Amino acid sequence: MKRKIAIALTGASGSVYAKVLLDKMISLRSQWSDVGVVMSGNAKDVWKHELGNTDYEQYNLPFFDKNDFNAPFASGSAGYDTVIICPCSMGTLGRIASGISNDLITRAADVALKERRKLILVVRETPYNLIHINNMKAVTEAGGIICPASPSFYSLPETIEEVAGTVVNRVIDLMGLKDESYRWGNTPED
Repeated sequence: MKRKIAIALTGASGSVYAKVLLDKMISLRSQWSDVGVVMSGNAKDVWKHELGNTDYEQYNLPFFDKNDFNAPFASGSAGYDTVIICPCSMGTLGRIASGISNDLITRAADVALKERRKLILVVRETPYNLIHINNMKAVTEAGGIICPASPSFYSLPETIEEVAGTVVNRVIDLMGLKDESYRWGNTPED
């Protein structure tokens, strides 16, 4: 059975993670039947600032307005099995941890938790304060997965996209898709 995945982008710094994730989803198209994307206005602003473009407009994926509660992944009956928020701001994390569904992003997260489906939050902040940590604890206890945007370096990445890819590859693994990526103990290809 192919996967149904919702991807949300918030205004946290780290648009490169979102770009690499969207690129990876395109390359793994044979493993999913539906992918829906929602971006906050701040996510678009941060993408433009950090990446210097509006290439998010070029992805051949359905994008939904952040206030569109008619999007399929706003309801558990649509059967989306995974919701990924990448990058996930601390404000979004706090609203999810408090059960506040005031837009499509937080509603999709709430649906994933209530339906006992995968919710993966790629949180992007440093350092964390105690409120952030407690919110991560609350989401984890509710069944969500906190995947900090903390790259690894043992694959010897050479570009910023390769560095971001070390986090995105973990997200791909967490959602259960199959991908050829660096694995510990493997020798990087020259």
